[in-house]
Amino acid sequence: MRPGRNDWALATVEVDGAALACLEIGEELYRLEPALARVGWPGQSDVAALFRAWERAEPLLAEAAAKVEPGDRVTPSRRLAPLLYPGKILCAGANYFDHLAEMGMPGAKKEEQRLFFFMKPPRNAVVGEGPTVRMPIGTEKFDWEIELAVVIGKTARNVSVERALEHVAGYTVAIDFSARDHNRAPETFYKLDWVAGKANDTCCPLGPRFVPASAIANPQDVGLKLSVNGTLKQDGRSTDMIFSIAEQIATASRIMTLDPGDVLLTGTPAGVGVPKGTFLAVGDTVEATIEGIGTLSVVIQEAA
Repeated sequence: MRPGRNDWALATVEVDGAALACLEIGEELYRLEPALARVGWPGQSDVAALFRAWERAEPLLAEAAAKVEPGDRVTPSRRLAPLLYPGKILCAGANYFDHLAEMGMPGAKKEEQRLFFFMKPPRNAVVGEGPTVRMPIGTEKFDWEIELAVVIGKTARNVSVERALEHVAGYTVAIDFSARDHNRAPETFYKLDWVAGKANDTCCPLGPRFVPASAIANPQDVGLKLSVNGTLKQDGRSTDMIFSIAEQIATASRIMTLDPGDVLLTGTPAGVGVPKGTFLAVGDTVEATIEGIGTLSVVIQEAA
């Protein structure tokens, strides 16, 4: 699932207690800053900054990947989220046909559905691999959802479906963790509380790497798998999305401007815990794998 020898990806890792932006080539990680300096772009040490100049960055990253040197290689203590500080995080709700079916809506038709979004706080929700995810305070129904995450690389406002993918820099793996019991508010007029259920700290892991859009031949046909403690829970393909990635970007861009570095979570396939009443516990390991990107592994910690 890692990039091949002629490909590259972006990663942010921890080295000596500090975050370090890296190019990932094959099995190795290389410091980003000296590699970009060799191709005429010095001082670039932040992955997020690359998306603000993505049209310039992408070809230079490919050139830099061909010019890494052995002295640039690093051995990290762990991987952080590849994009430590995204802009907005928009999440498409109920966007796979089989997930709708398991949630009580079998036989749903696209023309009868409305694409809707909720948001997660980027600074506090985004984490990387390892023992990074904490239970939301007071939840007894902590659930998982693997999602293909899209990173915006070009400002999008009221874009067409036909041109929407031109605004994508690339992709990473996301897990949308949910406090299902906090999400429900049946005694209220609104019935649902998306902030209490979805916007909890540490509940949007991203990783293990960012791959450019050019590395994914067809993002509407990639496999997604999630396991809990080694037991496969979700096994789907992005072909089952109700609204395509392009349709999601076009719709979202009519609501708000999508800026470089914004992240869009595109929905989850069937296999979440709530239909079977199966939920996460402290100490559980959750592994999320997306074809062509890799595996993001996190361990659930106590609430804090």
